[in-house]
Amino acid sequence: MMGRGRVRKIEGGSSSGSLSSGYGSLNVPSGPVFYPTEEEFKDPLEYLYKIRPEAEPFGICKIVPPSSWKPPFALDMESFTFPTKSQAIHQLQARCAPCDPKTFSLEYNRFLEERCGKKAKKRIVFEEEDLDLCKLFNVVKRFGGYDNVAKMKKWGEVSRFVRPRGKISECSKHVLSLLYLEHLLDYEEYHCQLNQQKDKSCKSETSGLKTCELKVEVPSTKRRRKNKEGDRVDVRKMEGELDQICEQCRSGLHGEVMLLCDRCNRGWHTYCLSPPLKKIPPGNWYCLECLNSEKDSFGFVPGKQFSLEAFRRLADRVKKKWFGSTAVSCAQVEKKFWEIVEGSVGDVEVMYGSDLDTSEYGSGFPRQIDQRPPAVEVDAWNEYCTSPWNLNNLPRLQGSVLRKVDQNIAGVMVPWLYVGMTFSSFCWHFEDHCLYSMNYHHWGEPKCWYSVPGNEARAFEEVMRRSLPDLFEAQPDLLFQLVTMLNPSVLRKKGVPVYSIVQEPGNFVITFPRSYHGGFNLGLNCAEAVNFATADWLPHGGFGADLYRLYHRVPVFSHEELLCVVAKGELDSRVSTYLKKEFLRVYNNEKTWREQLWRNGIIKSSPMTPRMKPDYVCTDEEMCVICQQLLYLSAVCCNCRPSTYVCLEHWENLCECKPSKLRLLYRHSLAELAGLLHKVDKYYLVEAADDSNNNNSSEKAVALKKKVKGGHVTHIQLAEEWIVRSCKILERPYSRHAYASAIEEAEQFLWAGPEMELVREIQNNLIQAQNWAKSARDCLSKLISWSSSCGDTERVQMDHINELLSLCTEPCNDSSYNQLKEYEEKARKLIQEINSALKSCSEFCVADLETLYSKAVGLPIHIKESEQLKLKLSSVKVWVDNVRNCISQKAPSSVEVDMVYKLESEMLELQLQLPEVGLFTDLIRQVKSCRSQCNEILKDSIPLKEMKMFLSEWEDFIVNIPELELLRKYYSDTISWISHVNLVLMNIHEREDQDNVVDELTCIQKEGLLLQIQVDELPRVELELNKARCRVQAFKVLRCRMSMDFVQQLMSEATTLQIEKEKLFVDIFQRHAAAMCWEEKARHGLATRAPLSDFDDLMRASEDICVVPPSLFDVEFAVSTAKEWLVKCKAFLTQDSSILPASEFSPQIDVLKGLVLESEDLKVYVEECAMLREVLKKSVEWEQDANYLLQNTENLWNIDIIGEGITSCLVPRLEHQVLLIETAMQAGVSLGPQFSLIQKLQDACSMLKWCIKAISFSSNIPTCKEVEMMLDAAASVPGIYKSRALPSSLINVLQWLKKSLEILDPNNHRQFDVSSVEEQLDLFKLQRICPFIIGRLQDAVQNHNLWLEQVHLFFALSLEDRTWNLFLHLKECGSIKAFNCVELEKVLHEFEKVEKWKQRCTNIVKPPPKEENPLLTALTELKYTLERSFQVYSNLKNRQSRNLCTCCSTAIEDHDLLTCSTCKDDFHLHCTETLLEDAALFVCTYCNFVNSSKLPRSGFGSLRAGRKHIALVELITLLSDANDICLWTEERRILHQIVEKALECNASLMELMNNTLAYLSKDLHVISHKLCIALKAIDISGVRDDEGNRKFELALARNSWKIRAKKYLQSAEKPTLQQIQNHLKKGLEMSIPSEDYFTQQLTELRDMGKQWAETAKKVSMDGGVLELNRVFELISEGECLPVSCLEELQLLRDRSMLYCICRRPYDQRAMIACDECDEWYHFDCVKISSAPKIYICPACDPHPKGDMFASAPTVPDR
Repeated sequence: MMGRGRVRKIEGGSSSGSLSSGYGSLNVPSGPVFYPTEEEFKDPLEYLYKIRPEAEPFGICKIVPPSSWKPPFALDMESFTFPTKSQAIHQLQARCAPCDPKTFSLEYNRFLEERCGKKAKKRIVFEEEDLDLCKLFNVVKRFGGYDNVAKMKKWGEVSRFVRPRGKISECSKHVLSLLYLEHLLDYEEYHCQLNQQKDKSCKSETSGLKTCELKVEVPSTKRRRKNKEGDRVDVRKMEGELDQICEQCRSGLHGEVMLLCDRCNRGWHTYCLSPPLKKIPPGNWYCLECLNSEKDSFGFVPGKQFSLEAFRRLADRVKKKWFGSTAVSCAQVEKKFWEIVEGSVGDVEVMYGSDLDTSEYGSGFPRQIDQRPPAVEVDAWNEYCTSPWNLNNLPRLQGSVLRKVDQNIAGVMVPWLYVGMTFSSFCWHFEDHCLYSMNYHHWGEPKCWYSVPGNEARAFEEVMRRSLPDLFEAQPDLLFQLVTMLNPSVLRKKGVPVYSIVQEPGNFVITFPRSYHGGFNLGLNCAEAVNFATADWLPHGGFGADLYRLYHRVPVFSHEELLCVVAKGELDSRVSTYLKKEFLRVYNNEKTWREQLWRNGIIKSSPMTPRMKPDYVCTDEEMCVICQQLLYLSAVCCNCRPSTYVCLEHWENLCECKPSKLRLLYRHSLAELAGLLHKVDKYYLVEAADDSNNNNSSEKAVALKKKVKGGHVTHIQLAEEWIVRSCKILERPYSRHAYASAIEEAEQFLWAGPEMELVREIQNNLIQAQNWAKSARDCLSKLISWSSSCGDTERVQMDHINELLSLCTEPCNDSSYNQLKEYEEKARKLIQEINSALKSCSEFCVADLETLYSKAVGLPIHIKESEQLKLKLSSVKVWVDNVRNCISQKAPSSVEVDMVYKLESEMLELQLQLPEVGLFTDLIRQVKSCRSQCNEILKDSIPLKEMKMFLSEWEDFIVNIPELELLRKYYSDTISWISHVNLVLMNIHEREDQDNVVDELTCIQKEGLLLQIQVDELPRVELELNKARCRVQAFKVLRCRMSMDFVQQLMSEATTLQIEKEKLFVDIFQRHAAAMCWEEKARHGLATRAPLSDFDDLMRASEDICVVPPSLFDVEFAVSTAKEWLVKCKAFLTQDSSILPASEFSPQIDVLKGLVLESEDLKVYVEECAMLREVLKKSVEWEQDANYLLQNTENLWNIDIIGEGITSCLVPRLEHQVLLIETAMQAGVSLGPQFSLIQKLQDACSMLKWCIKAISFSSNIPTCKEVEMMLDAAASVPGIYKSRALPSSLINVLQWLKKSLEILDPNNHRQFDVSSVEEQLDLFKLQRICPFIIGRLQDAVQNHNLWLEQVHLFFALSLEDRTWNLFLHLKECGSIKAFNCVELEKVLHEFEKVEKWKQRCTNIVKPPPKEENPLLTALTELKYTLERSFQVYSNLKNRQSRNLCTCCSTAIEDHDLLTCSTCKDDFHLHCTETLLEDAALFVCTYCNFVNSSKLPRSGFGSLRAGRKHIALVELITLLSDANDICLWTEERRILHQIVEKALECNASLMELMNNTLAYLSKDLHVISHKLCIALKAIDISGVRDDEGNRKFELALARNSWKIRAKKYLQSAEKPTLQQIQNHLKKGLEMSIPSEDYFTQQLTELRDMGKQWAETAKKVSMDGGVLELNRVFELISEGECLPVSCLEELQLLRDRSMLYCICRRPYDQRAMIACDECDEWYHFDCVKISSAPKIYICPACDPHPKGDMFASAPTVPDR
């Protein structure tokens, strides 16, 4: 049976407690826990496959290993040091976005200037400090915007972000909200509109995109740019310089898609951004560096280096600071952690030793490369070194797809170590490449994990973005940074499942692919983690690779390479199942892109450089400069950007060269990839191949084609044409150019699939033929040149010629083949002669060999046999010289024996007849004789004299024999040993350091035994050694007490060695005699059971004896046993009550009996034995009395009071029995021993008292709490009493009484229905028990039935008669009187519906507070505003004037009035806030707004502060939802009238706006009048319609545009050409028709100015071609234009100025100015080639004195 445990309670083994398995303090369900068996635990990956279906839906699981698996911790705890990171826990969630204040200020100021027409205040003060608007804006955005913050009352949280350390009062909250309302609310609306535009579809035109275009400008002109502070700076644009360079790919190409930051002006291609932009961002755009502030950026800062002990002390201080010294549960730590994360506690920083590379700092698991600690056994160390659960081995196990990764990638292939403390965290993330991860807890406090399953990853990310919008806006890749936490309860509220795991020491935690997980440490601990991947991970790996590509992040390894490497290796069915789908996806993607490149004209291709280890995954790939992905399968490059590569997807972004210049690099052809796919799943590929051959062959051919001149051509057609041409090239005579062209042309086919196999074969033949021809011609050229140069050049190797001629047929048609054949024949004949001479050397003399060698040297071909011949000749010469040298030696041992044997073997090999052979043979014979004699001696040792004679015989031999030298060394060692023995044995018995004597003699004995020569001194040494050892034992007896047997044995050894007469041994004999006397006395005392005092005398006497007698232990044991027995008896024999032990520590009666039995075995006489027997007798008598009382109590339990009734005599009997039991308990305690019957008496007494109190409830009314306390007390009594009649009956009565009291409580009525009440009545109404309770139950049932009748009468009324007051009364009565029933549920449900509907009305209408009925009042006012608005529209149609003030809509009589000079409407003087003296020139706010040429940013919203309109669609929805309400309310009636009136107003607005938008004439008063009427009506109305407002906004924008255009046309100040073009562009964006009067006028003006400006630019650059009078006419014409062209006019004025002696205008030739008259001259006119430092023109100095000045660099411009 597989050991997959169900979700079980996690039992914490630490002092900190644990979370419950089901729910912790956050109610987060726990993940699954598995308990594998020993058999299942052998293979981790196989076990993972078994549990994955159950565990993967949780995203995480915990595995508890078998109890036998306990790996040792391999690190040295004392010397281990590690770096740490500082974690600000309070900022993991509750932190502001790192927004740059300068960027925010720049954007905010632009908004105020462009949209609101005002400037920002320099200082905004809040709580006596400058308010950071940037931080305030982002915090409010975090909480959902102003409306949501106000609605949810979040200003306190906002204040905590803005001023973290300040006190938060209600006043400060209110002030902060007002400041936001005044300064940031309009900007928030503008920001929201921009975000909404970003979510819309991408615009087709790119006119709004800020691009960097290449412009041809005059070198002296300047381009305006902005620095990081928003200030303007001048940048001179150099000739040939690119306008902008992308900060990502470092390319200045593709300027049309270059997006510039509106602050720093740096550029990025839209496709280079992370993630890339596909839509045009509206408004201003800023790069991430300008958006994010380095000051406010958040991350984990590197901390100090810690030892483990120092880190432990710090961790203890942190935990003690938060939780004190008491034990704390996991739930308490978890609760405190999330309080800190959410920012409600304060600043908290902890240290975390995270991501420690085990290859550098060491692993907690044993490794073969590590040193084994001494405390760990060798077998255990080796076992865990190779364990598959050792995380160092896990990624490379059989079955892991990562085992083919070659590099030791930290964290992925090599584990990371983590040393944590309380609160140190690992934030929400999933693993690199969506891998699995395994974490092992080595030791310490637990870890708390949270996990979101992989299939809920998108939902998790969405909730994170919505919860922390400001952080994600500032950092789109926030989840990649592992620095953000979010409370799991927030995720669960949003519907995202979250599960938790508490990891104890020794537990494994596994996270699954794409599973977001995070957590924190509950205290000091150490864990280790690593990634791994099984076959089922492969699809997730593809998703991870796509994610890296999207965010332009560098991957850890190439996913495509991993797939290919796995496919090349051994596969099983489990791997192929997942690999097939993923590999097919990659193959199809690669095939699609390669074909697309070919269609677009990229025909050059070449394979990539082969890998050193093709069967392993490497990480040293080139990367795409755009998306940063590793380019394993393919890449695109171009010669214009060397060492720069892109992926196939971004080939168009590499450069601006033609596609024909680009080159495709590929590692595998599609045919090779298809072969791998076939290997993965042969059946799948065969089936796909059949389908493609039968059905889709034509489709593929059609799909892979491109357009050429005259039509289309397919890939296969081009390949067939190439094959025909290549076959003809192979048949013709070799041509290098033809072969190279054909090979290059074949590149466009080689990357394709199996259909191009013939192309590859022919291309390979062409390459082989080309290489062969080149090699053959080079070889022939070398042969010829060597012969002609007489050996000055290098010769050709014979192997090279054989290789060229080894082919069966000629690779190509070339004449060099036959010429090489002739050279090869000559060389082969010479080789045969040399081989013959070398085989039979005895037949040749040295001269013959030298002749053959001279022939080989003269051949232009180098043959290997010549080297053998040369070696043979040199060997003969060397041998003869060495033999002569040996024979000539005279000194002994001057020739090494190895040299002799070497020369002998060389002599046999040479086989030549030489004169030196005889002499050398005699020397060899002597050597062998000497070695034979030496070996005989070495086999068996000989006497010293014989050895001396043998060594003198061979003393002068010239050969150094090793055996002879060894015998000489043996003889020398023996002589030295004999001398040492004689020196040591001199006066040895007189020495006192006999220990040293023993050591010296032992060493001498060992050395003597190792001698190879027989000596006579060895037995003497052994005798003296035994004597020394005996003396050492004697000294030991004198120094310390020894046993009697040891002393007797020592005396026997001394007698044997004949040293007993020495003084040392005489003293020992005397001590032995004293010990024998003491022994006799001790044996007599033990036998007669003497008193304790006699034994004490013996103990004192034994201290003076230096020998340990045999009976000493028996005496000591007898005395100690007696004293211990007396101590045990003390509690029973003492009569002082003050020293009696407490009852719970009183001695047991069984102990008393045991002590009495022990007294009989004592060997010492004591008086307390008789006293203890008397105490035992009294205790037995008390137990008999107690048993009698318990028997009487048992009879009382059997009384049944239910059938007989409560008798008056029962309570006195119970009370009397209680008195007897208490008396007996006091008597038992006074005896001393602890009796087991006392507890039984206490239980019986307690139960009797409980029964007395329970019976008392029959005469008085108890409270529900009293009954519950009685039942709780009954639950704790022993079960034996509950089964008796009396207690059982009383418990039943109390249970009935409890339920009855609960029913009668009005707060509990909904928990009971009538049937349950009636059952309660039937249960006890026949008995005479608690009659007052029964009566009250009957009254409650009757009240319930009366209420039901009222409900039925109410719902029988018509809808109009069901008033709110009547229904409210019915609901209140039901809450008090009614039990649970359908009618009550219906009433409450209907009441809840009405309340929710009213609350929705309140949320939409937002009535003012402090009103009796605020909602009804607000609806009435809203109805009145709509009636006033509709009256405005009606007055326009009927041409009637209004007799009301437009602002307040009250009568105009008896008030000071003002009449607008434009619209002629009347206004109260106090409503307009205008002085009376300004009344003549009064223009109302509405007319000012409509006739303004620049609308404010707030748009056409309410012109009066604080007004907000309600959406019409919300009111219609409310009215529709009111149909579900069962009663009629006044609010519903008024709402119906409001909706009808709002629809009428909206229809009038639509009619008015359609007429306004269709107006195209010149007179703007018609439009302004209609817009003013509409604006007044909208402003008065409290309801808005989005469609009508959009049309009104468009009409307002068009009117403003026309007013601006009218100013351009009629203003005295001329507009610039750029202003006119921008204004026409804005009109085009607003879809103003071309027939419009102002559009036509501005277009005509633009064309006129543009035509003149182009002419002026051409004339200014013509170098003086146009006459001056014509230039002046052109200037005059420009000055008369209605358009301002100042720049072009200045160019013409500069053009009209004449320079130099040639009197020509400035024409870009090099010029120099005279230092005297400042006149400019051309270099060629004054005949100078370079500019001197000082120049004087000929007019100022007609007679220059030669070259007086040093030349300076030429100045290209003035």
